[in-house]
Amino acid sequence: REDLRRMPVITIDPDDAKDFDDAIHVERLPNGGWRLGVHIADVSHYVRPGRALDKEARLRGNSTYLADRVIPMLPERLSNGICSLRPDEDRLTSSAFIEFSSGGKIKSARFAKTVIRSAARLTYKQAFAVLQGGTSGNPGIDERVHVAWELASLLRKNRYAAGSLDLDFPEVKVRLDENGKAVRLEKIENDISHQLIEECMLAANEVVAREIKGRQQPSIYRIHEDPDPDRLSEYREQAATYGFKAGDLTQRREVQKLLAAIKGKPEEYALKIGFLKSLKRAAYDTRPLGHYGLAKVNYTHFTSPIRRYADLVVHRVLAQQRGPSVAEFGATALHISTTERTSADAEKDSVQLKKMEFFQRQLESKRPEEMRAAVVDVRSYGLVVELPDVLVSGLIHVSSLPGDFYMFDPVRLAFTGRKTKRRYKIGDELRVIVSRVDAYKRQIDFVPVG
Repeated sequence: REDLRRMPVITIDPDDAKDFDDAIHVERLPNGGWRLGVHIADVSHYVRPGRALDKEARLRGNSTYLADRVIPMLPERLSNGICSLRPDEDRLTSSAFIEFSSGGKIKSARFAKTVIRSAARLTYKQAFAVLQGGTSGNPGIDERVHVAWELASLLRKNRYAAGSLDLDFPEVKVRLDENGKAVRLEKIENDISHQLIEECMLAANEVVAREIKGRQQPSIYRIHEDPDPDRLSEYREQAATYGFKAGDLTQRREVQKLLAAIKGKPEEYALKIGFLKSLKRAAYDTRPLGHYGLAKVNYTHFTSPIRRYADLVVHRVLAQQRGPSVAEFGATALHISTTERTSADAEKDSVQLKKMEFFQRQLESKRPEEMRAAVVDVRSYGLVVELPDVLVSGLIHVSSLPGDFYMFDPVRLAFTGRKTKRRYKIGDELRVIVSRVDAYKRQIDFVPVG
């Protein structure tokens, strides 16, 4: 192994993370270019093909992150212990070293088995504070974070110039009390601290895919196939009903324009969900079919072997361990594509149920919280609203609209007060409180306030 223990590598993760599987090191080169080191927990050193641990990890396919617990792919003594890249502890890693030109183009990449000793563990909040001019208390680490963002911001700009699509969603974390009850909903934005790590990981995934494809070794790739033109056409009509005109969405530039137009608008969340539904689902495959959303010809998953079996397989392939046949890889790819979907659905359901629990508790409290709501649709029976700060949809029934009798206009998609002429239409922002929770149907009703 190459000994990198004197290299000042750092990890940046969510504040509640227990397993740290990626660390980075970025430096400027004398020629104006950059060198990026991405160091990933070497799970393949501990989990050997065909052994009991490997069989169980493959069966699970991935870790599942529910609102109140984690169902890990690997035993915690591995995932949170010996594999986790904890600061000031020697850890075995698999590294990708990538050299970039001053313009952010990949010039070369090499790969090695390594040992690191993480110099610092930053949370996203700490890294964000550093990038905003604050300090972590260690000037050397702060400098590393700034240099890393200089490269990452350049890679991000290049990626969008190449046609990558902005499909990022903010996430809502459900904060629980000691009894596991939902007490607070916290929106986590995809800010520049997240983007810094994301760009480094995307670059590593890309060069690993290119290397394996170049060797013509059987492997597993992360693929996202081009969408069906008919589905895109249907989506174009959906966007038009919200007042957003779009060109030919089979052209990336037109999709980028539409996504830029809806950014920050009340309808953004609903329209982004609609767009995702018109795309094919990303999956695992033995064929290197590229990634539509990221606009990358070569792409795989390499950076999270603690929580994804695909990455563990790719580590083994990269290390040129004798792997299974293409047919066996094909069966694995199909299986882990299924477990990923199952986990994603379970995670979504778990968060949704905890959100319901939060609003039920709001309903039972003496003073429910006022929240911001945006009207995203108007139906004959009321206003469909989205609460952008907690990513929850609900209904304001027409009978709850205050101070008048309201008439529905199916053409303009609006309600107008008979006497006051007050109008409610798509795009309006309101303040609301919860009025009814139906946990069985998973529906929440709100009433306007103020």
